[in-house]
Amino acid sequence: MSQRRFSRHFLLLLSLTAVTPAETLLAAGGGGGGGGSTPSESTPQYDPAAEYAKGLEALKAKDYSKAKRAFDRVIAVAPKDANTQFLAGMSRTGQSDWKGAKKFLEKAVKLDPKMIRAHQELGVTYAKLGNPAKAQATLATLKAEDTSCGGTCDDAAEIKAAVDAVTAAIGGAPTAALRTPDSLMFANGSVGDQRYLAAVGLINEGRYEAAIDQLKTAQLSFGPHPDVLTYLGFANRKLGRLEVAEGYYRSALSAAPSHRGATEYYGELMVERGDSAGAKAMLARLDRQCQFGCAEADELRRWIAAGRSPHS
Repeated sequence: MSQRRFSRHFLLLLSLTAVTPAETLLAAGGGGGGGGSTPSESTPQYDPAAEYAKGLEALKAKDYSKAKRAFDRVIAVAPKDANTQFLAGMSRTGQSDWKGAKKFLEKAVKLDPKMIRAHQELGVTYAKLGNPAKAQATLATLKAEDTSCGGTCDDAAEIKAAVDAVTAAIGGAPTAALRTPDSLMFANGSVGDQRYLAAVGLINEGRYEAAIDQLKTAQLSFGPHPDVLTYLGFANRKLGRLEVAEGYYRSALSAAPSHRGATEYYGELMVERGDSAGAKAMLARLDRQCQFGCAEADELRRWIAAGRSPHS
């Protein structure tokens, strides 16, 4: 979907309906599955988002067994969500199940190498398992981040705390009681909606990197919500990261197979790659869903006919 299309929808909806700016932005965007509400209001009936919310609340309440069950269900559907992998690991460290935590924390840092708290918990876990070499390697990664930050980046305090925690664990010091990260304590639908709305506004302005930052924060509240994943795919696609974008579109469709926004955008990506057959398959999916027509199918049809963005 081109930037021009966002603007066209915005003006049309503004002229026809009395809606708030936030509602207009959502209707103009392509993240949603056809509604004009925020993720906390429009979460579809699919397991990942619901189970993620259950797991997050259980983790805040230190009910680690319940959190573990919930996050494991999310991972079964959305295995590439770094936040969920990290939280699944946290639910196990809360039970002192260091061996069980290790594989989830390793997956989290692989999926998101910048997740400082995941590196911290992984370093501590390696130390608890009696693997000083890997613990030292993790500490080296954190120290490199600390040096790069120079005490001036937004994550400076978190990085320093992580270095101290892993250093103490390697030295055999008692591990501090597990504390839910502050970012998760404040992860709720209201905060997530604010970040989501901010991201949609940034996308309308063409500020895709900033939008990605907002969307990733929204993920702390919603987990693998298809609207958030779809916009992450769109923003990355606009930045030329087609492989990354495809991963987000596939994750969105894994969570919600009938999500029209993700289906359309994935088809557009295929057009950009010259995959006409794949794009037509996405269009066929939309046509089956939209028996009386829908904007997503119409737009993808234009892309296929033009062989590229029809708005460029």
